[in-house]
Amino acid sequence: MVRLYALLAIGQLILAVVALISCLSAEDDEIRALPRFAWVLIILFFPLVGSIAWFVAGRPARTERPAAGGRPAGGRPGGGRDRRPPLAPDDDPEFLRSLDDERSKRDRELFDNWERDLRRREEELRRRDSEPPREEDKPDV
Repeated sequence: MVRLYALLAIGQLILAVVALISCLSAEDDEIRALPRFAWVLIILFFPLVGSIAWFVAGRPARTERPAAGGRPAGGRPGGGRDRRPPLAPDDDPEFLRSLDDERSKRDRELFDNWERDLRRREEELRRRDSEPPREEDKPDV
């Protein structure tokens, strides 16, 4: 009998840990019914009931998986849901495009500045070559 109680206690502890990890790793806008803080307290103070309640009523709804035909089970492309935003900025094509536009603009400005500087230096060299040599510039013989 003691072994059965120990086994049930270990099972309850494992269930509570899994529920707590699931609760803490869920996105804020996906948690249902109560705020995250309340779910954590319920799971900690009532491990068995709180863990079961989390899995039944609190955790994010399971996303639909595509059926064999490549469409979600709902039948419509996208499963009738809006497209989720990218999780990171480097997954967002619009953000990457804006970075590329910024980089192109900055490169163009650098190139234009370099070109202006090069023209200015060439102009200085032409003026210097067209001027007669000064006394101090003549070599000593």
